[in-house]
Amino acid sequence: MAGHDVLTRFFNFATSFFVVSSPSVFQAANMDVSVDLSWHAPISSRINSLSSAINGTGTYDIVFNSSTLPEEIPYGAYNWCNMPHVRRAEYPKVNSSYILEYVEVLHRHHKRTPYAANTFPVETYPWYCDNEALFYYGAPLPTHGANRSANTYWSVYASSSNPLAPRGFTGTCQFPQITRGGLDDSWQHGHDLYGVYHNLLGFLPEKYDPNIVNFRVTNNVITSQVASMVTSGMFGGEAQHELPLLIQPASIDSLEPAYTCLAAYNNFLAYGAGSNDSSWTSHLKAASGLYTMLDTVSGIPPTDPGFHASFDHYFDNLSARLCHAKPLPCNASNPSLCVTQAMADAVFRLGQYEYSYLYRDAGPRTLEYSAGSYGIWVAELAQNLRDAMQTTNSAGTRDSTSRGIRYRHNIAHDGSVSRTLSVLQIEKMVWPGMGSEVVFELYKRKVDQQYYIRVLWGGQVLRSSNPTLGALDMLRVDILLAYFDGLVGQGAKKIPGLCSL
Repeated sequence: MAGHDVLTRFFNFATSFFVVSSPSVFQAANMDVSVDLSWHAPISSRINSLSSAINGTGTYDIVFNSSTLPEEIPYGAYNWCNMPHVRRAEYPKVNSSYILEYVEVLHRHHKRTPYAANTFPVETYPWYCDNEALFYYGAPLPTHGANRSANTYWSVYASSSNPLAPRGFTGTCQFPQITRGGLDDSWQHGHDLYGVYHNLLGFLPEKYDPNIVNFRVTNNVITSQVASMVTSGMFGGEAQHELPLLIQPASIDSLEPAYTCLAAYNNFLAYGAGSNDSSWTSHLKAASGLYTMLDTVSGIPPTDPGFHASFDHYFDNLSARLCHAKPLPCNASNPSLCVTQAMADAVFRLGQYEYSYLYRDAGPRTLEYSAGSYGIWVAELAQNLRDAMQTTNSAGTRDSTSRGIRYRHNIAHDGSVSRTLSVLQIEKMVWPGMGSEVVFELYKRKVDQQYYIRVLWGGQVLRSSNPTLGALDMLRVDILLAYFDGLVGQGAKKIPGLCSL
């Protein structure tokens, strides 16, 4: 599901339960390794404490008002507007006894305008995007032919002959679109990755090479908007020429994800947003007073299911404003009624609580849901790791004629990153902010020619609650592959059964 729609499109599915048939311990075929497939609880923290969410103050030091951290806060802190990622200054370099063979990056798009469904019926100020252009055009290939394409872009305008007003913000933006600030953050993200994987490690080529590097996006255009800047930040002028972005058909896209998995979504409906499970509804009831104040300001009816099944919509609306230095909203009819910072902070705490619950704290159902709804991408990742191992020569390095892909970059959504963290059973779950990044690094150890995996979250080693995985820092890759295979099957062969297809 793309962006903040992740919580609201579940209401279209009928109710049933999703069951994982795999045993809690899985013996991998053709591998001398057993892995624990059972769910393990995340650590307790303020993030998953209902008491802290309801009665706390502030946002647990999470930044919500700028892409740049205050000087007194070190890089690596949670910044919703621009999450930490791999960059040279903080990169934990592996010692020289290992050779980096393959890298796969998954990250959420950067900051944007809110989704139209998450705006208020009447917004009291406009939102302008005149400092950027969203290009939409087709061109014949090869592009040096006689019939050249113009570089056309959309320009939003209002007609004096159209008596209808759009819902939400007026102005010149799409809702959503990556903003100018989000485009700049995207460029810097790509530049920082290149600074590590080319400048520091010599792993990426100096110039873009489609035989070595590829980029993938979802069918939501905001990921392509980010990709255009990330690729330029990485490869400069080379990327400003024609550069393909891989994309799967909309109905089966595994990256977003958009493929049908009714059993997984029905499982979600039994415990998550829109359910009557008391473990879910308890925080909504406890926050009823906050909802009343927010509805009074926004004009949202108390019966609106999108805004009241979770705090997703209010979270998106308010955080998008603050990330772009816009004021918190006031009532269209009574400007003295406004959302206060304390109210916004409460929404942000509750949003964090919800994501931790939905993807980790609700128990084994969270792992079942994520494995079913994101298992195809997980299986694709596993196959990419296997392919990378096959293209490495016996000396432990790629020879000069090896043309296997060594770097894959996936630009996706919060739901994509959340499911990945859920499958990995991250120790401390948060709502992945703008630009959130998970990196899978495949290494080969020189002494024994064995392969090892390292997983970075926000630029640092990811820690899993699952004892089989633990700190994902130079873990034998066959262990991670056995874990993935046990959950979703090699080649995602378990997904048709798990999804009742």
